[in-house]
Amino acid sequence: MFRQKAIGSAFRHYASVAAAASKGGPQPRASVPDYGLFASRLAKARATILEGKPLTLAQKILYAHLHDVSKMTSAPVPGETYLKLSPDRVAMQDASAQMAILQFMLSGMNQTAVPTSIHCDHLVEAYEGADLDVARSWQTSREIYEFLQAASEKYGIAFWRPGSGIIHQLVLENYAAPGTLMLGTDSHTPNAGGLGMLAIGVGGADAVDAMAAIPWELKAPRVLGVHLRGSLHRWGSPKDVILELAGKLTVRGGTGYIVEYFGRGVESLSCTGMATICNMGAEVGATTSVFPYTDSMARYLAATKRADIADAAGAQRASYLTADPEVAADPAMFYDEIVEIDLDKLEPGYNGPATPDLHTPRSLMAKAVADQGWTDNVSAALIGSCTNSSYQDLSRAASLARQASARGVRVAERTEFLVSPGSEQIRATMERDGIQKAFEDIGAKVLANACGPCIGQWNRDENPLVKTRATNSIVSSFNRNFRARNDGNPNTMNFLTSPEMVLAAALSGRLSFNPLTDALQDAQGNEFRLEPPTGDELPHDGYAAGRDEYQPLLRHDPAKDIPISRSSTRLQTLAPFAPWDGSEFADTRVLVVVKGKCTTDHISAAGKWL
Repeated sequence: MFRQKAIGSAFRHYASVAAAASKGGPQPRASVPDYGLFASRLAKARATILEGKPLTLAQKILYAHLHDVSKMTSAPVPGETYLKLSPDRVAMQDASAQMAILQFMLSGMNQTAVPTSIHCDHLVEAYEGADLDVARSWQTSREIYEFLQAASEKYGIAFWRPGSGIIHQLVLENYAAPGTLMLGTDSHTPNAGGLGMLAIGVGGADAVDAMAAIPWELKAPRVLGVHLRGSLHRWGSPKDVILELAGKLTVRGGTGYIVEYFGRGVESLSCTGMATICNMGAEVGATTSVFPYTDSMARYLAATKRADIADAAGAQRASYLTADPEVAADPAMFYDEIVEIDLDKLEPGYNGPATPDLHTPRSLMAKAVADQGWTDNVSAALIGSCTNSSYQDLSRAASLARQASARGVRVAERTEFLVSPGSEQIRATMERDGIQKAFEDIGAKVLANACGPCIGQWNRDENPLVKTRATNSIVSSFNRNFRARNDGNPNTMNFLTSPEMVLAAALSGRLSFNPLTDALQDAQGNEFRLEPPTGDELPHDGYAAGRDEYQPLLRHDPAKDIPISRSSTRLQTLAPFAPWDGSEFADTRVLVVVKGKCTTDHISAAGKWL
C-alpha cells in the first residue's frame, strides 16, 4: 500500500506542514485555521478551472482544499472527476485506528503530517455502568490501548483514553473548525458538519494518506441542498429533521452527494443540534453534510474555549463560510437536487425497526404498532450515542424526568433506562447541574462516556429476551438500528427517535404512547400530561472540565517503542507491499456478490466483532 518513494516525495512537498505540526506537538484543541491559505487556493480555482462560477458552501470548502489546482485543466465533473485534496486533520477511533497505525508505521515518518487524534470509545462494553465498565475494558483490551497509546506518543498523536468520550463529541468540543476538511475513520465523522466543517468518514488507508502527506482522492460529489423553513415547535428536535430526511431519501438517496443545509430555518438551530443532523446524514449514504456558519456556532466555539476560532470564522462568514449570494438567490440553479423541510410542520417521529429510513410520524405510531404487529412494550430506552449526547439533548430530556419525579413516577416497571454521556466534559457538567440526578431519580443507569450499546457493546446476555431471542422493542436516540446490531439479538427491534421521545417511552413503557396527546398516571393514580421539554443550548455556568485522567495525553517521543507481541491474536506488524509497477489489476476474481439490502453491519460488523 505504501510506496516509500511516493511518501518521501509527498512528505518533502508538505515539509512546512509537518514541521509546524512537529513544532507544536499533539494538540489539546484546534488552532485557528489558515483562512488566508484557503482564500488563496479558492481564488485560484475560481479564476481558472471554475471560470468564476458561483459556488455552494460545500464546493467552496472542497476547492479550497485542492492539492494542486494548477494540474487541473477543467472544472470537476460530479460523479466522474477524482479530486486530489489536502485534509487539515485526521481523527480515529480505537477499533479502526489499529490497522491505520500498523499501516502508518511503514511510512518511516517520525510524526503525522497533519494533526491527528485517537479516541478510545468503541471497546468499552456497557454492563455495570460508567467507571466499572471502563475498568473492565482495560482488562479485555489493554493490549490495544497500550499499542495505540505508544503509537500516539511516537508519532505525536493526541491520545484520548477510554472513558474520555465518544470520538465525534470530542471532535466537536475540541477539534472541529468551520471551513476545514477532516477525515475520520468512522461513519459518523460528518457530525462535525454542525460546526461548518467538511468531515468525511473513511477507511484507515485513506486516513493514512492524509497522515503521510499523500493527497487524498475523492470522486467529486454532487451537492444536495436541504431548504429549512420555519422553526421547531416545543416538542420538536433537530433529530426529527434527519429522521424526516432519511424517510424521504432512503438509505441510498444521498449516495454521491454532500448534503448542504440552507434557509432561514438554519439560524433557529443550535450548533449541537446541527451536529445531530449531520451525524445521521451517513444513514442516507451521503459523503458528508454541512451547515453554513451561524451565531450558534460562534456561541459554541466560545463556550468550548475556542473564541479565537469564532472571531476568525466570523470574519470569513460572507466570503467563505456560506454559499455565494447567487446560490442563495436561486438555489435550484446551483444545487443538483433540493429537498424542502418546513420545521413549523415537522412533528416528532420514529425510524425503524431494522432500518434507519422507515419513518413514522409520532401521530401515526400507535396505528403503525397495531397494523405492523410491532411489540408495544418497550424493554429498554436508551439516550446517548454520538448522535444525541450533547448538553442540550440531556437537559431537555431531564426536564421531562423532573416532571415525572415530581409526580412520584419512575421508569416503567419492565423498561430499562440507560444514559450514555458523550464526553467527560458532558458527564461532569450534567452531574454538576443536576441532570444526572434527575435521570437517576426515575431509575436510570448512567453508562461510560463511550459508544456502548449504539455500537453493539451492550452486555445484555442475562436478559431473558436476549437469551431466548424473543421479539422485543427498544427505543433509542442512536443512529443505526440494523438487526442484531445493539444486543446481538436479531429480534430486538430498535426504533430511532429524539432523546425527548426516548424519555417519554421510558416513562410509559409503550411504543404507542404519544406524549403530545396521551396521559400518564402519577403515584396516586391521577392522570397528568407531560409539558413540552425545555433545556439550555449551553450550560449557564460553562462546561465542567471533568476528571484529569480523561484529559488527552499529549506527548511526542519519536524514540518510543511500540509493543506488539509475536503471540498476539489481535495485532500483527505488516510487511510492505512491493512497489507499484504502474499497471492496473487484471483478471481479478470476484469473491462475493451480495443481493438485497447490504448494510454497514454486513460489511464491518460491530459489537462482539470489534
